[in-house]
This record gives sequence, C-alpha cells and structure tokens, in this order.
Amino acid sequence: MFEVEQAIRAANREIIHARLPTIDRNAVYTLAVTVAQFRAAYLEAAFKLNASGGRDPEPALIADLKAKRETFEEARSAFAALQRAIEVGYVDVNQVKGA
Repeated sequence: MFEVEQAIRAANREIIHARLPTIDRNAVYTLAVTVAQFRAAYLEAAFKLNASGGRDPEPALIADLKAKRETFEEARSAFAALQRAIEVGYVDVNQVKGA
C-alpha cells in the first residue's frame, strides 16, 4: 500500500507543479484574502435580504445572493483543496524570495 501512496503523491506533485510551478507563502495568503473577500460579499448580500423585513425579497436580491454564495463556496473549496495538497505533500510552499 505504501508504494501506491507514493505513486499517487508523485503523480499529483508532477501534475500540480507542471501547472503551478511556484507557490509561495504570498500566493497562499493572497488566495486566503480572496476567499475572505468572497465570504464578506456573500454575507453582505445576505444582510441586504434581511433588510427586506421578512417580505418577499426582489428576485434580483435572491439571484445576487445565490451567485455570491456559489462564488464563495467554490473559492473556499479550492482553498481547502490547496490546504490538503500542502498537508499530504503534493505541493511545496516556497519561501518568498527576498523575505
């Protein structure tokens, strides 16, 4: 089983590093900030719905909320995938040059 895990790790490292050759702490932080911004936009849209006072909200408000939720959830999932890839050794996070 160990050999299979090593092969899976090697395949993931090769494929991920071919597409993303350099991932540094700055890139990880920037992605985390982007996810936080999407979260804030989603919550802001939810509070706009709240301002409707329990009345049926405008369809545009619902559409906006849904779009922002989908954006946030996809970004959050991508960040979680990055975290997992780092944890299992598929991705190395390099030091920022000059830092």
